[in-house]
Amino acid sequence: MTKWLLAIGVLIPFSSAQATQDPEALYNRTCAACHAGQLPQAPKAGDRAAWEPRLAQGMEILVGHVTQGFKAMPPRGLCMDCSAEDYQAIIHWMSQ
Repeated sequence: MTKWLLAIGVLIPFSSAQATQDPEALYNRTCAACHAGQLPQAPKAGDRAAWEPRLAQGMEILVGHVTQGFKAMPPRGLCMDCSAEDYQAIIHWMSQ
């Protein structure tokens, strides 16, 4: 029984790490502070023309920019509990 509990305890973090949070809720909580127009160089959500050249760089580059910080964007984009999958979902949501 102890082995089963140990195995489940080890696997739970891996299954939950793949789950992404709601991109719109994350945007409203952390991204909108800059991406709703307050910071002119931050592309606005829904501005496809502004997102097009950024998306052309590839999702890996964009997620790296968010994670490490880029220009005026602070590291992790102020979302300390976001995963790489969350960042991808937010970027996709904002670029539509």
